[in-house]
Amino acid sequence: MTDVSRPAISPGASPLFLREDEIRRGIELLYFGYTRLTNAVDQELAKHGLGRAHHRALYFIARQPDLTVGELLKLLAITKQSLGRVLKELQQQDFILSSPGVVDRRQKLLRLTDKGARLETELFRQLRQRLSSAYVSAGQESVTGFWHVLEGLVPESDKKMVFDLRGDTG
Repeated sequence: MTDVSRPAISPGASPLFLREDEIRRGIELLYFGYTRLTNAVDQELAKHGLGRAHHRALYFIARQPDLTVGELLKLLAITKQSLGRVLKELQQQDFILSSPGVVDRRQKLLRLTDKGARLETELFRQLRQRLSSAYVSAGQESVTGFWHVLEGLVPESDKKMVFDLRGDTG
């Protein structure tokens, strides 16, 4: 089996990886990596007058059709007022539908429209392209390590919610 990974620009972590300069390097890489990852998506969203909160809502509604507003609120960890604005704008542009719950009619179930599904698919395609390229460059062991680091950033109280997105039991 051939190794398709390329050497990283950054040197490997030192044995003293918990020093301040090593922690700062990780923060910088997270910041710049995330910014560059989302730049193309931001441009596509801007064409519709939307931002990252809209994208996150579209993403999670696509992952879980008939997600309740309460569940989405918990996933996004934003205020009810902010989510209300985001959902209103997505509905006005025909990206999502809201319907009453089957058991509890007070619940609002969220689903993408065909237009919303097309936008979310395009946004995901752009993210997948960039992330896949970075994954291939880093190699499988590095990707697994990256996932472990990111999972370590998730508070224990949120881990079940995160694992449930994949259907994991935790």
